[in-house]
Amino acid sequence: MKKQRILLIEDDTYTRDAYEEILKDSGYEVDTAVDGQEGILKIHKGGYSLIFLDVMMPKVDGLDVLRSLKNDPPKTSNGPIILLTNLTHDPVIFLATDLGAKGHLVKSDITPGELVEAVKKYIQPTKNDKKPFTNQEPIKEE
Repeated sequence: MKKQRILLIEDDTYTRDAYEEILKDSGYEVDTAVDGQEGILKIHKGGYSLIFLDVMMPKVDGLDVLRSLKNDPPKTSNGPIILLTNLTHDPVIFLATDLGAKGHLVKSDITPGELVEAVKKYIQPTKNDKKPFTNQEPIKEE
């Protein structure tokens, strides 16, 4: 059976290396990009089962990556894009969702197990997986 391919777009070396190791140890093939510009090039090559996208990066940030993909979609399909962020600022998350992100993870709160669970949820969704995945408490409407 062919390994599922994951693209990890993250500028922080420590976070990128840690997530890459966790995902490889869980049996996934992992490709990385150090900024949004490199990430866009790799996304356009296609073939990823899942893409993790950091929000705050040099050159091209995560929101601009999403805007670029919306304006110029890749010819070869990819799986869902999950936002990686330390921001819990709702407008950024809502904007990313409007631009095509399927969920978000707060990096400062995620455990290795939650990272792997997020991958499983998005690579092999079940009928009950209708809500975007997040490791954050639901936003309460006032």
